[in-house]
Amino acid sequence: MGDVTPEHLRIVIVDDDPLVRAGLVMILGGDPALSVVAQAADGAAGVVAVEREHPDVVLMDIRMPVMDGLAATERILGMPHPPRVVLLTTFDTDEMVLRGLRTGAAGFLLKDTSPPQLIAAVRDAAAGSPALSPRVAETLIAAATAPERARDDEARAAARTELAQLTERELEVAQAVGRGLSNAEVAAELYMSIATVKAHVGRALAKLQLENRVQLALLVHDAGTGRDSRK
Repeated sequence: MGDVTPEHLRIVIVDDDPLVRAGLVMILGGDPALSVVAQAADGAAGVVAVEREHPDVVLMDIRMPVMDGLAATERILGMPHPPRVVLLTTFDTDEMVLRGLRTGAAGFLLKDTSPPQLIAAVRDAAAGSPALSPRVAETLIAAATAPERARDDEARAAARTELAQLTERELEVAQAVGRGLSNAEVAAELYMSIATVKAHVGRALAKLQLENRVQLALLVHDAGTGRDSRK
C-alpha cells in the first residue's frame, strides 16, 4: 500500500499468544482511529487474514508455529499493494533485527513497548516512516557499525554500486537516514525543507527499488559509514 492518512487505519494482529493479542487489541482500541479487523495465531493464518481484510498495518510476531513471522512477512509483502508490516518480538539480538528488517518490514518493536509508543509506531508505519523501538534502533546501529561485522569487499562494493545511482544530494540524504535521523533532523542538517527531504528519500527508494527507509539505512551501512559511500 502507499502511505496512508491516519484518519482510520485497519490493523491485523498475528501472534500465537492469546494474552498478547488481547493486550494489543486493548491498547490499540484506545485510539478511535485504529481498528483491529482480524487476529491470527500463526503466520499462515495471518497471511490468509491479510488477503481477506486488506489491512493498512500488520503487527506480526516472529516466533510462531506453522509459519514464522519472517516467512509470513515475505509472503505478505509479495502481495499486490501489501500493507505495512511491523514485527514484534521479545528478542532484540543483532541477527534477529537485521533479518527482520531485511524482509522489508516497516518496523521492529519489542513487546514491552509502551502503549503510546506502540500507537505512534502503527501510525508511523502507515505513513511510511520506520517504526523502531529505541532499543531496537540502538541494536540496529550497533550491529551495522561494529568493526567485527562481516562485511566483505564484494558485499561492500555491491552496496556502493547501488548507491552510485543517486545524485550527490540524494546520497547525502540517504547517509543521514542511515544515521537514524528523522526528516526534520535531515532538513535542519542539510538546510532544506522537510518536503524536499521527503522527495529525495522517495527518489532514492525508487532508484534503488527499496520498500522503506529502514532498507535504505541498511544499504548505506553495508556500503560503509563514511560521509561518501561512493569512494
